[in-house]
Amino acid sequence: MIDISLQNVKKSFGGTEVLRGVSFDIRSGERVALLGPNGAGKTTLLRILTGALEPDEGEVALAPGKRIGLISQIPVYPEGYTTEDVLRSAHRHLDELRQEMTALEAAMQTDASARTLARYDRLTAEYDRLGGYSADYERERVANGLDLSPAMRAQSFASLSGGEKTRVNLARLLLEDTDILLLDEPTNHLDLKNTQWLEEFLLRFKGTVLTVSHDRWFLDTVALRTIELADGVCQFYAGNYSFYIDEKQRRYQLLQKQYEKNQKEIAHLEQAAKDLRLWAFLGNDKLYKRAFSMEKRIARLQTAPPPKRERKLNVRFKEQEFFGDEVLVIDDLSKSFGEKKLFEHLDLLVRPGERVAVMGDNGSGKSTLVKLILGEEPPDTGYTRRGPAVRTAYLPQNITFPHRERTLVDTLIYDDRAQPQQARDRLAAFNFTGEDVFKTVGSLSGGEQSRLRLCMLMKDDVNFLILDEPTNHLDIASREWIEQALDDYGGTLLFVSHDRWFTDRFATRIWEIKDGTLTDFAGGYAEYQQYKARQTELALAAKHHEPKAKTGKPQRASDPSRRLARLEREIEKLEADIAGLTAREEANATDYQKLMDLGAEKAALQEKLDGLYGEWEELAE
Repeated sequence: MIDISLQNVKKSFGGTEVLRGVSFDIRSGERVALLGPNGAGKTTLLRILTGALEPDEGEVALAPGKRIGLISQIPVYPEGYTTEDVLRSAHRHLDELRQEMTALEAAMQTDASARTLARYDRLTAEYDRLGGYSADYERERVANGLDLSPAMRAQSFASLSGGEKTRVNLARLLLEDTDILLLDEPTNHLDLKNTQWLEEFLLRFKGTVLTVSHDRWFLDTVALRTIELADGVCQFYAGNYSFYIDEKQRRYQLLQKQYEKNQKEIAHLEQAAKDLRLWAFLGNDKLYKRAFSMEKRIARLQTAPPPKRERKLNVRFKEQEFFGDEVLVIDDLSKSFGEKKLFEHLDLLVRPGERVAVMGDNGSGKSTLVKLILGEEPPDTGYTRRGPAVRTAYLPQNITFPHRERTLVDTLIYDDRAQPQQARDRLAAFNFTGEDVFKTVGSLSGGEQSRLRLCMLMKDDVNFLILDEPTNHLDIASREWIEQALDDYGGTLLFVSHDRWFTDRFATRIWEIKDGTLTDFAGGYAEYQQYKARQTELALAAKHHEPKAKTGKPQRASDPSRRLARLEREIEKLEADIAGLTAREEANATDYQKLMDLGAEKAALQEKLDGLYGEWEELAE
């Protein structure tokens, strides 16, 4: 069954055609990603689906009887409404049913007619079908999953920040009996834990999902199909974001090969037509006709334009040669705010070339740690120290420019003391070309401001780069531009990010702050996730096999239980040893002999670890 159908939908604003004939169908239960650059018309399309906008032309059809919800639309609630009132409004229909059931229960004290009993049976069946008896549980589950604390739920909805309102509205939408979910940047105001919860919710959701998002990991996890909206029309890809990237590249290569083939054929035909015309000049009219036919064929081939591709950045950081083995030293560092302890007694060392990702929930202390490293915040105990040869550049989460009225080229001339042509060249490397360089800084989008700030950072010989949420609220193209700029950067990188795609691409070491402690893991994001999953499995297995408490005289644990506990300790130690060897391999990447020795040692430990896992599985069973 088709839930959403669009046929030749067109929409213009002020003479600019945003949608030029969009057509697609989405079947019931599908989870579809809608991609496209900023301004392509994605949000316009979602608003057309909800009826908030009317198309200029075309047809929009939704499956009859299906309820549709859009996350970016925040309704206006009555004055004095609390967050809890907003959440309960999702179950307004259930409340109406419950009130009617209560009235009938009172009426049945004096009226036990078949008609009254039948009506009550129908109401209770409908109430049960819509989940009325589990509504309170569902409300608690969703509120906890999206970190809506009891204090926030008691707070006036009008007093919440924009991000908090969006989060509450998302919770309300998930609680409603919605058949079709339209999600416009649903992860923008969620931390990693909330985002992962939302992913799990959507994977269990039985309805249809159409989502616009710049979170590539989220799209990879949730989407089963991808629609790209660009230049007012759609392209279709039968897979998630990773499939879309690979398939788009394959299609580009095929189009490029066909275009090159056409150009060769055009050149051949042009020469042949030229020769035929020359021979026809001697009096052979048939050759004129053949030349004319060739020229018509050339004209047809020339109508096919070359395939378009996003222009990549042509930039490199000017890295300063580094001497020494210490980029950053953190010694006995502690920080609290009132009763809230962020971390204490941290001892960490960052070496040249490492790429450290700082992770954790909102409010865990990630940005505070960055401020302590930069000297912008005083520690409670301990200190941070950067090496004497370290040249640091910092990209803050909230980018500001002191002179927003200046043009881009003037900003580089005055703030960076660049020569006019040098400023134009540097801006061009970051895709600021033509009239773009005369835009005022204040008129730039968030992604363009990040790109401009990176352009300014690259003027120095930087060997330690610190980034605080570098991809926050940026579209996919802007995120990819930042990643291109960092690809060839060989210095040390420390960054805070909720962007799992970005973290997985760059991190070689993970610092996760949680519940006042910092976990230091030598490895990338995917490896860290596997490590955490193993630790969870071991903890659950240990809890499952933990001897139950008995009354009377205490007894010693059985031999298998003691052996299981000992195996878990050995496994944990071996995993830590292997992680340490991995870090040493990275530190000795240019020493071939050392790498061979470390590889042999790591293989031996891995073989021993595999044996212990086998023994652990037998005992656990």
